[in-house]
Amino acid sequence: MVAATGSCIRLFLPLAFAMLVRDAGGAGMAETCNNWRHTQPVAFIMKSKQYLTVEDCRKILAASEAEAAKNGWAVCIAVVDDGGHLLAFQRLDGCAPASVAIGQGKARSAALRRRPTKNDEDMVNNGRTSALSMPGITFLEGGIPVIVGGETIGAVGVSGVKSSEDAQIAQAGIDAILT
Repeated sequence: MVAATGSCIRLFLPLAFAMLVRDAGGAGMAETCNNWRHTQPVAFIMKSKQYLTVEDCRKILAASEAEAAKNGWAVCIAVVDDGGHLLAFQRLDGCAPASVAIGQGKARSAALRRRPTKNDEDMVNNGRTSALSMPGITFLEGGIPVIVGGETIGAVGVSGVKSSEDAQIAQAGIDAILT
């Protein structure tokens, strides 16, 4: 919105629109009003981020399923984005119904906490029981974040066998897209 008052024009623009006004060299824009000169450089650096694609999810599920099948394990495999939202899920034949929610919870926890859920399980097992009050966190090994360039872009959670075996399956899926 532009408001004109006498010889002074004041621009009331959202920051995103102001970026469009700056010159190609990025030097900024200046506003002149009643012999008052103020130069406000407009600097805006848009951060880009990586994310898991549908194809990445397919590779994760396939590699995780292969690891589970190789060992004769019936599990549920969940893949989530960096906000813990479900992107892909697979329940192998013979897996217990309870593993559905547990696997998804492990994946969500690993994504939101930006660390393997084993760290949280160990924290509680080492006496920090107050951590159990964290809402929506699953304190069981088997959730592993997918980290690219130091940023968590998602996570994989597995449930159905021993927690260490769940983590082994999750890591196999992650390795399929990172190597």
